[in-house]
Amino acid sequence: MLETPHVMVGAAIATTIPNPIISLPLAFLSHLVLEKVPHWNPHLNTEKKTFGKVTKKSTYIVVADSTLALFSGFGIALLKSQNFGQFVVIILACLFSILPDLIEAPYFFLDLKSKFIEKWIKFQKSLQVDTSPLPGLATQIITIITSLWWIFK
Repeated sequence: MLETPHVMVGAAIATTIPNPIISLPLAFLSHLVLEKVPHWNPHLNTEKKTFGKVTKKSTYIVVADSTLALFSGFGIALLKSQNFGQFVVIILACLFSILPDLIEAPYFFLDLKSKFIEKWIKFQKSLQVDTSPLPGLATQIITIITSLWWIFK
């Protein structure tokens, strides 16, 4: 799944449950749950194995999505926080919601290899339910819209 839906769900969790002891682990776990929703994203692992690196097209998609996720999370934190503490919790929940993918980033983009990262990638891949672009992007748009409704209701 792209990063933006993960961040939106993380923000929705933190705006609904402001207690970081509950919301931060839930934001992290939400990532793993969302991987079970049929979705489309660039196949970084396949590209890395086939071409030895992530393609430029996928890199552009990742950068655009990550930028949108960053601004979305920051914007929601600004709009929905009553105080600095709540702002920090929302930002951290957004971070925790994408942490499983951030763990993989050095492998894909910096060519840093470790047994832990390789096992983590294999674990995440075992959770993913991939589908073609149209339905796979539709599920992510629905996830974003639902999260926004949850945040701003």
